[in-house]
Amino acid sequence: MNTTIKYLIASLLIIISLVLGFLYSGFYPIGADNKHNALTFWVLETLRTKSIARASKDIEVPSLEGSQLLLSGGADYNDMCAGCHLQPGQKESDMSIGLYPKPPNLTLAAKDHGHDHGEGAHDDPDVIASQQFWVIKHGIMASGMAAFGPTHDDERIWAMVAFLQKLPELTPAQYQIITARQ
Repeated sequence: MNTTIKYLIASLLIIISLVLGFLYSGFYPIGADNKHNALTFWVLETLRTKSIARASKDIEVPSLEGSQLLLSGGADYNDMCAGCHLQPGQKESDMSIGLYPKPPNLTLAAKDHGHDHGEGAHDDPDVIASQQFWVIKHGIMASGMAAFGPTHDDERIWAMVAFLQKLPELTPAQYQIITARQ
């Protein structure tokens, strides 16, 4: 066997051993009150952004107009999402403070709420809507974002997306009226 190949195999085995040793050491701080180093954060954020963009690119966005969608989606948002993603006028909640990565403040416009949707996505409401639908339906691993697809049909999820489209424009009083269960 060629000496170069032997060195490559030995190097690969050493790298694999070091990675496994690191993984099994428990050395990396995994608590939500710790922050990732810059490289880990960049890798995870890039992976999340690109994965959601790819997975949601072929989703057809239905019409999101209609007061029934807004009322239905608003009540669900208030019950299931506001604890982490906030209500108009809120800057933080007990849940949002303790989560890492920090959940986006969905009361702000998409370009302002702290999560990248990919280049040019903020200019296209259908791209944002399809990504919101996908995230609500499938969740995001190890982030605190639950998958609601197993418990909610697509119509109900689209109602939440319709509400999210209007949420940044709502005052606290309007929010209370729209999100009240009928």
